[in-house]
Amino acid sequence: MTGPVRVTLKEPDDFDGWRDAARDLLTAGLRPPEVVWTVEGGEAELFGREASRAGASEGASFSVPRQFVDLAKAVVCHSDPERFGLLYAMLWKLKANRKALEDRADPLTDRLERLAKEVRRDAHKMHAFVRFRELTEADGQTRFVAWFEPDHHIVRREAGFFVRRFANMRWSILTPELSIHWDGENLTEGPGATQADAPGGDPLEETWKTYYASIFNPARLKVKAMLKEMPKKYWRNMPETSLVAPLIAGARARELEMIDRAAAKDGLASALEAERRIEPGGNLRASWEALLAEARSCTRCDLYKCGTQTVFGEGPLNARILFVGEQPGDQEDLAGRPFVGPAGQLFDASLQAAGIDRTQTYVTNAVKHFKFEQRGKRRIHSKPDAGEIEACRWWQEQERALIRPPLTVALGATAARSLTGKTVTISRAREAPLTLADGSECWITVHPSFLLRIPEEDRRAEERARFVEDLKRIRLRSEELAGS
Repeated sequence: MTGPVRVTLKEPDDFDGWRDAARDLLTAGLRPPEVVWTVEGGEAELFGREASRAGASEGASFSVPRQFVDLAKAVVCHSDPERFGLLYAMLWKLKANRKALEDRADPLTDRLERLAKEVRRDAHKMHAFVRFRELTEADGQTRFVAWFEPDHHIVRREAGFFVRRFANMRWSILTPELSIHWDGENLTEGPGATQADAPGGDPLEETWKTYYASIFNPARLKVKAMLKEMPKKYWRNMPETSLVAPLIAGARARELEMIDRAAAKDGLASALEAERRIEPGGNLRASWEALLAEARSCTRCDLYKCGTQTVFGEGPLNARILFVGEQPGDQEDLAGRPFVGPAGQLFDASLQAAGIDRTQTYVTNAVKHFKFEQRGKRRIHSKPDAGEIEACRWWQEQERALIRPPLTVALGATAARSLTGKTVTISRAREAPLTLADGSECWITVHPSFLLRIPEEDRRAEERARFVEDLKRIRLRSEELAGS
């Protein structure tokens, strides 16, 4: 008795190794129960023979849906020891039925989707809760070092996010499994570390804690939701969390004080709306104004060198609908306001036709500086690239974090990419909302400038009518959310 075939992968997140081995195993006709998957350095099986690629036949391979590839790349990063076997079992199903993944009632499909969701959630936590601390190295250079404890094997998967976001910094992220280091040009890996290897606080932390305390809003405090989104395991890495307990302790008293003031002024029936009436003149407004002041000196990408000024968002900070466009155009760049040019005028008219009051919405752009090509005296719009969208994404995220709109609308592909972090096909995505990382809804439709570029009058009228219908659905959904 020879036992099952044992496949040993080099790393716990070794997607390429799993894919190559799985392809050969399928070619050899080995069923899922006949294969045991292990990771190098892990506990080996008592029985089994090592798989060999020597007899693999390349001619018997088959293509798989892109959906499965994306799913597998996430699942291999999970900590579940059965993940490789589960993926191979699904691959075996896909060989017989290419649509196997579409069966949502299949327990295997459901389990794989749950694993992928947990990996994506862990990645979201890493993006949100990594805190760099400044460290002066022996050669006098500055390095920023962070400690993080992921639940899954996501560090290599998410390294690119930090490279893009902090491209001009020298930084290291230490985790128990491995460490990653960026020197401004090259990304390298190192062995795992302990929290003792990471530096303690630095002078910037006191400034940050003062800022955090000043923007803390008791009216928006939901302790259970906060603990769900920011579990206590991350608190010791984040300077502001040392303030959470005392701020929570006084939050209810401060909340009641605000509501009592509003009730005394406007009557008890209006007290439940106290938060939204008080916030624009309080901490929320001050925080937004501080964000605006910081954005005006933004140099996160090279677009600040060509635009006249930063064009930030505008609108009430209690808006229930937040619109995100692409970037300011020529007139917006000169005026310093979003959506005031030809596309903005069409946008206003479409909003009015859909029954939406623009003054009650918040309007911003994915990219805050005008990118253009100079042609004589004219400045011709130039589409922002992926790096510029990613560099400016931070501002859009901060606007949404302050306003917390129940519903966000992406106007065009650039806005959709900024909000979702991936390329989105408008025609496929405009019929139903997506769910963003914070749990709110994101509706996707065309950018008004798309309508202006349509040369045929009949088609332009047809597409504009469809755009207005999109906006009407968005208005109705916003009203439903407000009443729920």
